[in-house]
Amino acid sequence: MNYGLSDQVRARASASYVRPAASKGKRPFSISVKALLRDLEGSGFPSNHARQVCTALTSGKFLRENELQIEAIDGPPSKNSTTVVVHYKFASPQAQPLKERSDSGKSAAEAPQETPEEWAHRLTGKISGILKEELADYGGGEAFLRWVRGYDEEDSL
Repeated sequence: MNYGLSDQVRARASASYVRPAASKGKRPFSISVKALLRDLEGSGFPSNHARQVCTALTSGKFLRENELQIEAIDGPPSKNSTTVVVHYKFASPQAQPLKERSDSGKSAAEAPQETPEEWAHRLTGKISGILKEELADYGGGEAFLRWVRGYDEEDSL
């Protein structure tokens, strides 16, 4: 699996900061960009990517995935520096990061890890075939496309 840099940042921040804070019941907690960047660089992440780390830590995707709210951001006015510290709180008192939850009631350690491709396949599998009946009403996929285009290929010959 080839993750983008922001995906790597969000995954490491969730594993190293969010999950431990949730499991310890630590409701407000902070993530230092400098500490996270140092940790990421130790595993091959490119250096001098503070802006990327700051953006990933404040992204809506990261906040939604982990049910977080930003309480404050310490650092320079640009909010893009190794000196930035982001202060979070969980959106609800019993909030757990989404990746820790499991429909079967198993903990994150017991639940199999799902790759983004598997996740997308699982979700699209649920909606595949949703237009099957509609397409059949038009006489199949080709007839449906002719209808969408607004002409019948036989008429244009």
